[in-house]
Amino acid sequence: MRRNKLLLLIASLGTLALLGTAAYQETIAREWRRLQRDYRGKLDPAHAADFAVHLRQVYVPALAATDRCISCHVGMAPGETGVDGDRVFGRHPDVVHDPADYGCVICHDGQGRATESAAAHGDVEFWPHPMLPEKYAFAGCGSCHTHLAVPNLGELGRGRQLVERNDCLACHRLDGRGGTLRPGTEPVVAPDLSRTGGTGYDRDWYVKHRAHHDAAAGGLWRASFGEIPDGDRAAIETFLDSRVGAPGLVEAKAVFHSLGCRGCHKIAGVGGDDGPDLTREGEKDPGLTNFRHVRGEHTIANWLGEHFRAPATVVPGSAMPQLGLTEAQVDALTFYMLSLRRSDQREAYWPKDRIRAERFGAREFATDGATLFGTFCAACHGPAGEGMRYPGMAAFPAIGNPDFLAVASDRFLTETVTHGRPGRRMPAWGEGGLRPEEVTAVVGFVRSLAGRTPAPVDAEPYRWAKGDAAAGAELYAGTCASCHGEKGEGKEGPALANPRFLAAATDTYLAETIRRGRRNTSMPAFGSASPQHRVLDDREIAAVVSFVRTWEVSR
Repeated sequence: MRRNKLLLLIASLGTLALLGTAAYQETIAREWRRLQRDYRGKLDPAHAADFAVHLRQVYVPALAATDRCISCHVGMAPGETGVDGDRVFGRHPDVVHDPADYGCVICHDGQGRATESAAAHGDVEFWPHPMLPEKYAFAGCGSCHTHLAVPNLGELGRGRQLVERNDCLACHRLDGRGGTLRPGTEPVVAPDLSRTGGTGYDRDWYVKHRAHHDAAAGGLWRASFGEIPDGDRAAIETFLDSRVGAPGLVEAKAVFHSLGCRGCHKIAGVGGDDGPDLTREGEKDPGLTNFRHVRGEHTIANWLGEHFRAPATVVPGSAMPQLGLTEAQVDALTFYMLSLRRSDQREAYWPKDRIRAERFGAREFATDGATLFGTFCAACHGPAGEGMRYPGMAAFPAIGNPDFLAVASDRFLTETVTHGRPGRRMPAWGEGGLRPEEVTAVVGFVRSLAGRTPAPVDAEPYRWAKGDAAAGAELYAGTCASCHGEKGEGKEGPALANPRFLAAATDTYLAETIRRGRRNTSMPAFGSASPQHRVLDDREIAAVVSFVRTWEVSR
């Protein structure tokens, strides 16, 4: 009996200790309570007296959002003053949206209902939506927004340089710079340009600026504003359209639009089929991601960075070549990939850019020839059409080569872009990828790559070669098969037996290609003397063309 009483006493004391510990942890030791007490200690006495320690949350029924992040980040709570310069207790940076209207997780990811930092940030096992890294915080804008008509990086950079060169920052602020008072000048009240892509701006700005300049007797209007050529104004406006209050994000998307990534990957239904669809790449679940070959932290941002540096190392067997990207490009592409996410809110809450893209087919990329070539073609054909070669792959044609453009008509280029090369890496961009006017823009840009090389004028019939195909077969076997394949299947050189190629190519194109060759490539000029190969005369060239045409007939 005595022993049982002792055991009961010990059990009771243990239970009381357990309950006391639980009560202490819940009412005093919880992380959010400790942080709120620290916050109160940093307030001035008047505000501290009115501050109560309690659980806080942002609740937005329309978005089904319940976020308790402000229980720790108290300075971001509605009605709070915040502590200037404090990383945890500071006010939320000035952004387009009020966090109290949308909550936190919709932009930053994480686990909004948690009240411990590790769980709230998603740094716990099996949580599929960890918080975005601070340096990529603006990637969260992609949850709702679809930034439209983003140009390539070169055009975006040109617009930024013109804003600087034309001294626009003498009056305007842009991403925290400019608009400062200059000695000896009167201040000018001018709009901040950091969000013009979202808020809009007066499209007659130049006419009105010129009127102010002409009417001013001196000051900034006379000193800092002058005539701007039409082309420069267009570049400036392209840049202004890209300022959406998300520093770095549009530039990251512009990098994507400069490296030919859509040649292999689809985003929102537009792009190639060789690689995975990237439409929601930013939602990759770390719990389902293989980090075996990734150095450093096992985060999605780190996985993406390592993958861009060495794709086949991170994903063994990957068909993606090692692109030789700079660290700045790796960082930009990681930023953009993390932005490829989609909140599943009701359409009534979608922003205008997303509605325009998903319901009305507005393009996310600019539709000038340079940007279209950059986002669809540059990875294979090179940024300047110089052609590309990757380990384990056949060389991609140098379509900016002047010898090629001297014999390739606009019709040939259009047919190639539109219908591609079945069985090869060249997709049929006109069959569900590019619109007819976009194909025309790409062809125009490709034509410009050769400088002043005009489009060829072919007075001959489409098919005119009447050579001896049997003799052409012997010549082909001895001079062409090593590069183009014995049956025209393609090796180092293009596949000549491809039905789309044969349908688009004229006999003049084939004959002139054999005669002229392609400088700086492995295709020699068989019409010119050389110690490396025999010279083919007109009769022999016609014979080779006639033999190549037999593949067209047989198919």
